[in-house]
Amino acid sequence: MARRYDCTDATDRKTGLREAASAVRRGELVVLPTDTVYGIGADAFSPDAVGDLLEAKGRGRNMPSPVLVGSPNTLHGLVTDFSEAAWELVDAFWPGALTLVAKHQPSLTWDLGDARGTVAVRMPLHPVAIELLKEFGPMAVSSANLSGHPAPQDCDAAQEMLGESVAVYLDGGPTPDSVPSSIVDVTGRTPVLLRAGAVSAEELRKVVPDLEVAQ
Repeated sequence: MARRYDCTDATDRKTGLREAASAVRRGELVVLPTDTVYGIGADAFSPDAVGDLLEAKGRGRNMPSPVLVGSPNTLHGLVTDFSEAAWELVDAFWPGALTLVAKHQPSLTWDLGDARGTVAVRMPLHPVAIELLKEFGPMAVSSANLSGHPAPQDCDAAQEMLGESVAVYLDGGPTPDSVPSSIVDVTGRTPVLLRAGAVSAEELRKVVPDLEVAQ
């Protein structure tokens, strides 16, 4: 049976974070608040857990799961050929609503879906999410909704859609914003904005003036 913890209560939050980290270690799924919408998370290095995440959402491998991290330093073990412009974007917008698509380390034994050697990675600006990520490590996290449904801004909506497919729900109250993260591809020489979201192209160009926008 799914367990739910009120993260606005200090005691419940401490217990919930411990239980969520334990659940992820066992290969189970958890729901957590972020600075954009609620996410459903799993151990990024467990192909079975990531497969369960995609199945819970009704999502195919053609839409691989992003990875959330609790610190920019984690990137050193996850990505390769990370440009100076990419680091400047990290310095300017992390933690926050900017996802970077980068080449992942070829030595990593993970399967996030049909990602073709890349990973979409972000550090969210939410204390509950960051605490869990620091406790556990990098997690595969996608929006906590069934495919084709709106991404949830509160735990009730996430639980209504995902039910018992999730072991632990961390309820951090309504999320501050429903706008998704912006996605920038940093795999090439020039950063490319793939999806406009919470961070505008104008803001991004203040840091990387040569930013291109995908057609």
